[in-house]
Amino acid sequence: MERIQLNNGLRIVMEKMPTFRSVTFGIWIKTGSRNENLVTNGISHFIEHMLFKGTKRFDAKKIAEIFDGIGGNVNAFTSKEYTCFYAKVLDEHLEIALDILSDMFFNSLLDPEELGREKNVILEEIAMYEDDPDDLVHDLVTVASYGNHPLAYPILGTAERLEPMGPDQLRLFMKDRYTIENTVISVAGNIDDRIVPLLEKYFGGFDVHGPEQQLIAPEFKGELVFHKKKTEQNHICLNFPAGKIDDPKYYAMVLLNNALGGGMSSRLFQEIREKRGLAYSVYSYYTAHADSGLFTIYAGTTPKQTKDVFELTHQLLHDLKQNGLTEQELEQGKQQLRGSLLLSLESTSSLMNRLGKNEIMLRQHDTVDETIDYIEQVSMEDIRAVIDDMFAAPYALAMVGSSDKSIANVRRDELVH
Repeated sequence: MERIQLNNGLRIVMEKMPTFRSVTFGIWIKTGSRNENLVTNGISHFIEHMLFKGTKRFDAKKIAEIFDGIGGNVNAFTSKEYTCFYAKVLDEHLEIALDILSDMFFNSLLDPEELGREKNVILEEIAMYEDDPDDLVHDLVTVASYGNHPLAYPILGTAERLEPMGPDQLRLFMKDRYTIENTVISVAGNIDDRIVPLLEKYFGGFDVHGPEQQLIAPEFKGELVFHKKKTEQNHICLNFPAGKIDDPKYYAMVLLNNALGGGMSSRLFQEIREKRGLAYSVYSYYTAHADSGLFTIYAGTTPKQTKDVFELTHQLLHDLKQNGLTEQELEQGKQQLRGSLLLSLESTSSLMNRLGKNEIMLRQHDTVDETIDYIEQVSMEDIRAVIDDMFAAPYALAMVGSSDKSIANVRRDELVH
């Protein structure tokens, strides 16, 4: 891995993979829904969409035609804390990708007519999301965890907040957030010494600077949110406090997640789905932010089985609190994590994402061997420490369903020390 700066200070992270024929190139901006307020919520995602809607040189159709014509793909995503625009192409077509993506980044027209059309597209996306209780419950449990903190804002925004947004508001937000200090270029694949002059050519004129935004860490509230909706299933999420992205116990939390609900051999999957058939979908995941983290358990089950799912989940969590993991679970998790890490390095897309996220969030890059060492060094004491952190406060709970009867008497403080 090589980390350099262009003459204007723009950070570049890249990995040469000479045995590959592809290159994945990404522009990362440290801005997402947590950098918004109640008026601008959804604007980061809106900008992501609008940058594909044309420049003076390329209209939206032409951008799509060029990438289709070279067999590449171009896309983008917005998260709570960053936005990424990326393209994967053959090595011989890298300059085409750089040319188009840099033009989109610097020269998008934000045409009012296009903006109106795209606003309707996003309103449909919001409606689709809200119609899917499986998706909606994950947003609601974040509200139950963080209240009105910006980390609880929906990435898509809401129809009410999106409607008044116009080109000037988008430009003002970009001027504030799309700065050299907030931007990273990540490249992985078959690149050579020509890459730096190419990046200087297309990004050397970038001269927008701005101060780092001071973030306020959220307070974990552990509340309950119920959303009434006519559904065949109750969709349930439990949230527990967990470590931030640079927490020394990060890998202990990842290993705990793997054992409890991270895969088909996990406790939740085996006990709730395989042994008892109480849910089709049941899993857990760990989300680490710059200054906080959440451990989430999800299950979707019929109303008549909801009580059983809650009771069984509580039993599994109580056993985890009392007895921790087994040595076998810990060692199996380490092997699984090591394997998934090494396999991810066989993809230019995965490596570009790893480099970009590490630079934008941590400004630090551990080698693969260092990462594997961190995983191997996780001890039972580390696992115990993250379990104790999880059960330090009543968990947050959200449910989407036709009735809240099954959660009315749930003791969310039952597992607290």
